[in-house]
Amino acid sequence: MQFQTIIEPFRIRQVQSVRSTTREEREAALKQSGNNVFLLKAEDVLIDLLTDSGTGAMSNEQWAGMMRSDESYAGADSYYRFESAVKDITGFEHIIPTHQGRAAERILFSAAVNEGDVVPNNTHFDTTRANIEARGANAIDIPNKDASDTQAVVPFKGNMDINELVSILEQWQDKIPLVMMTITNNSNGGQPVSLDNIRKASEVCKRFNVPFFIDACRFAENAWFIKMREEGYSDKETIAIAREIFSLADGATMSAKKDGMANMGGFLALNDPALAEKCRSMLILTEGFPTYGGLAGYDLESVAIGLYEALREDYLAYRIRTVEYVGERLIDAGIPILRPPGGHAIYIDAKAWLSHIPQEQYPGWALANTLYVEGGIRTSEIGSVMFGLQPDGSESLADKELVRLAFPRRVYTQSHIDYVVEVLCYINTIVNDVRGVRITKQPSALRHFTAKFETIC
Repeated sequence: MQFQTIIEPFRIRQVQSVRSTTREEREAALKQSGNNVFLLKAEDVLIDLLTDSGTGAMSNEQWAGMMRSDESYAGADSYYRFESAVKDITGFEHIIPTHQGRAAERILFSAAVNEGDVVPNNTHFDTTRANIEARGANAIDIPNKDASDTQAVVPFKGNMDINELVSILEQWQDKIPLVMMTITNNSNGGQPVSLDNIRKASEVCKRFNVPFFIDACRFAENAWFIKMREEGYSDKETIAIAREIFSLADGATMSAKKDGMANMGGFLALNDPALAEKCRSMLILTEGFPTYGGLAGYDLESVAIGLYEALREDYLAYRIRTVEYVGERLIDAGIPILRPPGGHAIYIDAKAWLSHIPQEQYPGWALANTLYVEGGIRTSEIGSVMFGLQPDGSESLADKELVRLAFPRRVYTQSHIDYVVEVLCYINTIVNDVRGVRITKQPSALRHFTAKFETIC
């Protein structure tokens, strides 16, 4: 008998209390934060879906590993266990630990990218784009054509447009230091990338003699989608699929706060010894000695164990099905989401749902604020606030106005999930009352983290 109930493949042995708040308390908290949910105190949030980065629960095995950690400054045992795990899964020769993914990006781009360069990606995420643009280079997104249609149900909607990649390489070959592939494609709805697409991108890069790098934050989730959806992989273990993915690349950046199942950590992995040496030199300047890279020994231990736990198929089946379940409920309620549901998050199409709000009034941001006020749920906008501000200070509206509900790993139970759905269904009854927002104060880059807003009456 195939039962339908989603069962969390773990037992809960430690709990963290959360505080219920009134609507009036939430209104006051949001006002105090400048109408920016990033600036809310965690104690004022009931269910936190702002990000899945570093917000998951670690296992008893990870905690046990942390207790045996070696905190030596150089050559710690914990580093070698970390290095062994990363090499085993990725196959890369040079493993450089960093405190998180954006540090790996910063080091790689500082070593490899120069002013005026062009870096193609299926879709850059915010910190990736910002680190490239900080070098005076251009981050170019080349998603597949289906990505523009939020309602198109395509198995690998995160794919890169290979024809466009060829065209860019032909046009700017001398200005392209590397090509990146983000798996899963976070900014395009957490959509997976097929192995066929990764292979074709790799072959094109080899033809033009351009290094091919993977943003591997959610590599395990992507491997699971390949197993479920790509012909010829249903009988393969997810770890074998992951190894095949990495074998096609020259290197990878990783935020181990996602599919490393850790609260802190990341790495840069690559095969080029000259580039690795250059990156290690930069690591020492900003992160620390090459065998700890801004991490404590216990962080290295938790990542080494967590990388394997992220590849467990019972865990992946539960995680992906949970997100899928939320998507099904919202579609049934007539709430527009980016389809099909992604791996780590649901992306609500705020542009479609709040069609009465002009795009320049940031409907995604307005919806995120409404979710908090009505239900105490914190989410994040992925739209014109996040991506609209250009390096020259001008404003360019995003193609999509999305609100991301990113589910922390092994944290929330089915009742939490059902509550989120219930709140969204309630908002559906008052959606026409939601008002847009304007920015009153903003920094020059990555403005969504600290900008201040006011509601337009």
